Amino acid sequence: MRLLTVNVVEDLIPGPKETGLTAIDKRPQPGRVGVGELGLAGDSVCDTKNHGGPDKALYAYAEEDARWWAADLDRDIPAGLFGENLRTEGLDITGALIGEVWRIGPEVEVIVRYPRTPCVTFQHRMQLDGWIKRFHREGRPGAYLKVLKTGAVAAGDPIEIVHRPAHEVTVGEIFGAPDPARMRQMLNSGVDLADEMTALAHRVAARS
Repeated sequence: MRLLTVNVVEDLIPGPKETGLTAIDKRPQPGRVGVGELGLAGDSVCDTKNHGGPDKALYAYAEEDARWWAADLDRDIPAGLFGENLRTEGLDITGALIGEVWRIGPEVEVIVRYPRTPCVTFQHRMQLDGWIKRFHREGRPGAYLKVLKTGAVAAGDPIEIVHRPAHEVTVGEIFGAPDPARMRQMLNSGVDLADEMTALAHRVAARS
């Protein structure tokens, strides 16, 4: 498991939201890039209401899923096209547990928070009608990460899973149809959850 690219905003480009601009245009960076509590050095967030902050400091997407989309759409999916900060290889992001902790390179540690929710900016970026529904239907969302230990990362850094919590709820399940019993298990496991995830878990768990 390794980091293929580290992607930072190239330019702010026109977007469909009221902010007028979007920072979705990420490009691979050479050398080591600093990682702080709010994300990568040199990166930017325009829609701060829905993006950014400690619980969405980094967005990771798997090369394997990008290749799947490339074949399905018959077009290249270069690193950063989906607005991801980290393009990984050999790491099952969809199958990662909520609260799973990864070490990236010698310094940085991150915790898996929740799946990416596709929005109108993403659809505008892809220029595909119905992209939001299509992306959701295929269940390859990537994951938002919180930074536990700061440092620097670079392409080629190894990724190690250093902690897996005592529950079964994955990024893919949250993105799809969460099971009430497993959500209760997650709540009772003692795992560190973002407030948004805790609220969602309680709502789902209350259904049965």
